Amino acid sequence: MSALKRRDNKNRILQRGESQRKDGRYTYKYVDALGKTRYVYAWKLLPTDRTPKGKRDDLSLREKERIIQRDLYDGIDTQGSKMTLCQLYAKKNAQRPNVKQNTLNGRKYLMQALQDDILGSRSIDSIKPSDAREWAIRMKGKGFSYKTISNYKRSLKASFYMAIEDDYVRKNPFDFKLSEVIEDDSEPKVALSEEQEQALLNFMAHDNVYRKYYDDVLILLKTGLRISELCGLTKKDLDFENHAISVNHQLLKDKDGYYIDEPKTKSGIRKVPMSDETEQAFQRVLKRKQKSNIKEIDGYRYFLFLNVNGYPMQESNYKTILKGIVKKYNKSHEDKLPHITPHTLRHTFCTRLAQKNMNPKNLQYIMGHSNIMLTLNLYAHSSEIGANKEMRSMIA
Repeated sequence: MSALKRRDNKNRILQRGESQRKDGRYTYKYVDALGKTRYVYAWKLLPTDRTPKGKRDDLSLREKERIIQRDLYDGIDTQGSKMTLCQLYAKKNAQRPNVKQNTLNGRKYLMQALQDDILGSRSIDSIKPSDAREWAIRMKGKGFSYKTISNYKRSLKASFYMAIEDDYVRKNPFDFKLSEVIEDDSEPKVALSEEQEQALLNFMAHDNVYRKYYDDVLILLKTGLRISELCGLTKKDLDFENHAISVNHQLLKDKDGYYIDEPKTKSGIRKVPMSDETEQAFQRVLKRKQKSNIKEIDGYRYFLFLNVNGYPMQESNYKTILKGIVKKYNKSHEDKLPHITPHTLRHTFCTRLAQKNMNPKNLQYIMGHSNIMLTLNLYAHSSEIGANKEMRSMIA
């Protein structure tokens, strides 16, 4: 019977499903979990065989067979495991088609980053944890920030969890701690001290160039609004009778122009209280009577904050303004101001109320935080500041 066994050109017996072509290449024929006949190829029968000269080194046929048999035993979809990382990410996104415009933009940027990287065209079953770590290092080398890489990694990790649930792969190569691979060089959120806050406002109030933005900055410092929420405010959003700002939308801008979107989270829909000082600032804003060059954006009109050209202000405008203020202030003052962004003003507002021990749930509501931990983390930071200040006063 052994004489009837098929053999290769080295007179070795070939097992069931194995064969060797005339060019010396080995073939393994099998039926996948869906009942479809499939083939795999290799230039080596055993791991100890030499790869023919001029051919790419690869796993031997027997090694590939073991992987296939293990996949079949575990119910792994060998067809699905051959989709590329780009295809997997697209499949994951298709599960949630109804998302906000800025989420769609974020998906587009990640897909482009994957298409520009060698990992994007790799089959998902070939991606190992070391490949994912090398991807993070390459992204850093391309100039992506730690926060962006972290967000992208989180999306790819979720995509692989879907692949695991669908029996495409066994493990998640993106399940690693990013800070152990690349340095977290993100600038920590820093709140302005009460002295710095007052110095900023006093400087703006008397500066011929920047005093026209005094009310904008004051409102951000006294309400904690996100900058996109401030930019989207109209007269209808101000309720002076109940001393509150109605926040139910935000104004954003991309390459196609301005557009209105819902707040960042469902918790972003809220009524933000106005102090007397804040109401007075809004009254001054309403008296400006600036001429707008935009009649309507997605059903909204009469925006309160406009640039010199009559178009709604955007985050980039305020970033430039605040950078100019800090630069000008620091030229003539010994007590320097730190780098300030619109989010610095929001963070300052939240930190200040946390320092005054405002009820965390109330502060969470005002800030529009979807997760109470975001709010409570500020209380921990405030406790450190308060403890330091209190102890120093006691041992002085």
